[in-house]
Amino acid sequence: MAEAPFNISIPDSSLKLLRQKLALATFPDELEDAGWEYGAPLADIRRLVARWQEGGGYDWRKEEAKLNAELPQFTRDIEVDGSGTLNVHYVHKKSEVVDAIPLLFVHGWPGSFIEVRKILPLLIEGSPEHPAFHVVALGLPGYGFSEAPKKPGFEITQMAEVGNKLMLALGYNEYVTQGGDWGHLVTCKIAHDYGKKHSKAWHSNFPLAAPPHPVRRPFLLLSHLLAVIPYTSAINPFAYTKREQTGLERSQWYQKTQAGYFTQQSTQPQTLGYSLADSPVGLLAWIYEKLVGWTDDYKWDDDEVLTWVSIYWFSRAGPAASIRLYYEVSNVNPNLLSTFQPATNIPVGYSYFPKELIALPRRWLRTPNLVFESEHESGGHFAAHERPNELVADLRKMFGKDGPAFGVVSGKTGY
Repeated sequence: MAEAPFNISIPDSSLKLLRQKLALATFPDELEDAGWEYGAPLADIRRLVARWQEGGGYDWRKEEAKLNAELPQFTRDIEVDGSGTLNVHYVHKKSEVVDAIPLLFVHGWPGSFIEVRKILPLLIEGSPEHPAFHVVALGLPGYGFSEAPKKPGFEITQMAEVGNKLMLALGYNEYVTQGGDWGHLVTCKIAHDYGKKHSKAWHSNFPLAAPPHPVRRPFLLLSHLLAVIPYTSAINPFAYTKREQTGLERSQWYQKTQAGYFTQQSTQPQTLGYSLADSPVGLLAWIYEKLVGWTDDYKWDDDEVLTWVSIYWFSRAGPAASIRLYYEVSNVNPNLLSTFQPATNIPVGYSYFPKELIALPRRWLRTPNLVFESEHESGGHFAAHERPNELVADLRKMFGKDGPAFGVVSGKTGY
């Protein structure tokens, strides 16, 4: 499993083909005053496409150089049980602090390794006031410049295996993890399968848990009914807080208006893949809609969006490969979100951002090993990108001298 340095270097022919496709784009019509009600607005997509085209102002070579300069990248072959060997792309940067804590960062969809970009310099920073981290950002197989699985059945179990084997190959026999979106599920699986021995603690900005249920979670169901049924007393000890009520409304909004992509990608990813692989405009609209709708009024710069989407367009296996994970996971567990339980074998920490897609009441998330919680006043689904300072501050508190997970990695305090 030899490591090979990696620099992004998209062939000129690929850039030329992209520009040709953009120049030949056919746009749909749009209803008057449609806004965002029907999806990504036509004016936004036309503006972004015009900038993406040659002469439009967007310079991929400039952005490519910046990514290479900021993110030390590598590839490595990793053998996955039952799935052969995959060449995996990752970012790896060590802190100057010798006893820094090894941290595996795992992204989600529609993200990529780029999500570590803002938090990387903060995490490796040494200080007597807070711990430092050696950071590894895994590019999930099928995403960015990681090779895609070639056989069916590659789901969270295999993703977790890749993450653990990568850390071991880098010499990190013990480490901690952080993730959101798919990264939450992958790091949770790492905790389940490799916890205590290798994975010593995990942190998530996308807390999930099974909802109240008469068999699986009967006491939580009783508590929930008492919380939502009108109460005769002026004070209801079971009532949800205002923020929790807003979170439940946000979760319902997501299920009602935003989750169509999940159904399509988890049932017929190949059909959707033709459009994403052939049309850069279609790919742009598909991802741009999520970037804007899933953040907390984050002010996206056009070039920021185009770099994010370009990584998908220029990805090693093509953009269709990334969405197959939805099918594979749903095929193994079609009721994932209604049955999910976090790992209970190692310490876990949660950061709560109000515009997360699924924002559950705190009592739903309680587990014996939940040792750290932090609530923020702003932020959405892409916490590492939207609120890097807040997310890093939480990791520093959780693993710092006075934190509940201090010293979990043998011989590594971060100071």
